Amino acid sequence: QVQLVESGGGLVQAGGSLRLSCAASGRTFSTYYSTYTMGWFRQAPGKDREFVTSISRSGITTDYADSVKGRFTISRDNAKNTVYLQMNSLKPEDTAFYYCAARNVDTPTRAKEDYAYWGQGTQVTVSS
Repeated sequence: QVQLVESGGGLVQAGGSLRLSCAASGRTFSTYYSTYTMGWFRQAPGKDREFVTSISRSGITTDYADSVKGRFTISRDNAKNTVYLQMNSLKPEDTAFYYCAARNVDTPTRAKEDYAYWGQGTQVTVSS
């Protein structure tokens, strides 16, 4: 069984920070987590799920949506099978359900269709 579990969401005032975590478990991830590209997506009510950021297996290559560049930072700890999303200078428009996703190809991509595994998501609400 493959499982991604997000945590760290919550309510924060504009300008504040949150750190999301996504822990991977299951036989496949336990053995091969370090071979997976990881990504974060978000979905606001009434909108499509959109790309936020991704990170390569090694953690060297990252990609960010323009809307979060300079404010959000993705990182990973392969020893802990965990990917993180540090979100600073949060804005009300960052309010959404945040999902982590995994792709077993070491080519970061923004297309949600390219990610095979998804977590259940965690809610982030930014008040003005």
